[in-house]
Amino acid sequence: MTASSDPPPFDLGSFTPYRLAVAADKTSEALARRYREQFGISIPEWRVLVHLGQPIDGAATVSVRDIEERVAMEKSKVSRAASRLEASGFIEKTVDAGDRRLVRLALTDKGRALMADLMPLATAYQQRIETQLGEAFAGLEAGLDAILDAE
Repeated sequence: MTASSDPPPFDLGSFTPYRLAVAADKTSEALARRYREQFGISIPEWRVLVHLGQPIDGAATVSVRDIEERVAMEKSKVSRAASRLEASGFIEKTVDAGDRRLVRLALTDKGRALMADLMPLATAYQQRIETQLGEAFAGLEAGLDAILDAE
């Protein structure tokens, strides 16, 4: 390609990966603003808390690796969020008995109380999105499932 040639036409506004990213950022930030103002937590901290509130297979603890895989968030971000949550008294860390390289996380009583306050906020936000989308919501959910389940 030479320096003087123009790139082929491209409509970024109809490019699905771009639109999905913008929509995700927009919806995530709107909720994040609420819980940041009300509870002083960040998006990564929210994601860690939610996964600890919904542990895999009913386990009492969740590893940093499990959270990293489930939320597609870098291990360092999960670890930093967990450290801030631990310093605030919302979670506790332990070393995995079977694999000493793994750090396991669990909500404290204070963390469970925070989740009891956070969940109604999240549920109301979900309801707002469903209402806003109306009949289109079911199609969006099906489409997201198809994307997320694809290998």
